[in-house]
Amino acid sequence: MAKLFRAAILGPPGSGKGTISKRIAQSFGLQYVSSGDYLRAGIPANTEAGVQMKTYIERGLSVPDHVVTGLVLPKLEQLSSHSWLLDGFPRTLAQALVLNNLYQLDLVISLNIPYETLKDRLSDRWIHPASGRVYNMSFNPPRVQGKDDITGEPLIQHDDDKPEALMSRLRQYKEVAKPVIDLYKTQGILHSFSGTETNKIWPYINSLLSTKLNRQLSDAHQTP
Repeated sequence: MAKLFRAAILGPPGSGKGTISKRIAQSFGLQYVSSGDYLRAGIPANTEAGVQMKTYIERGLSVPDHVVTGLVLPKLEQLSSHSWLLDGFPRTLAQALVLNNLYQLDLVISLNIPYETLKDRLSDRWIHPASGRVYNMSFNPPRVQGKDDITGEPLIQHDDDKPEALMSRLRQYKEVAKPVIDLYKTQGILHSFSGTETNKIWPYINSLLSTKLNRQLSDAHQTP
């Protein structure tokens, strides 16, 4: 039986990691695990972690590591017999160390996108707050301007997506992400990709994943 494959993708807000993650998961048959999806779902579900998270968000505070791991790790336990790809987790070194104690990652992808590109993408981003659906006025606009495609409810733009807040937000990401990136670089499983367009980055990621998975499958067949 083939060895399970576990991977994660890292990148700043607006880097396109969600789009690339879904493409990877679909192309290679991996379970897609988005920490953002579980964080959003935890609030209306009134889970213990979801209630805690809502409290922090309403107060404008960062969600603590133990709340985030309390939402994501139970999902990974449910996927114990599956290969998966993590999107948006781990965000901090503390989260990475907890994950490292439970699972051996085979690959971590880091997306490096120029600041000007991130600024343009995020300043065009609008969100349906109830569901978390994201629209981009440049390449993924809603059918009716300012309205969610499914509910017709108004879209909003987060204050931290506005140009004046972006520099601080991206600086904070860089500071928090650096020790995580350094950890995976030390482990020899980090692969960084730079670019401004998903379609130009994708061929390199596709080639990397194909090589990794084929090698892993070959090693599994050779194991007595």
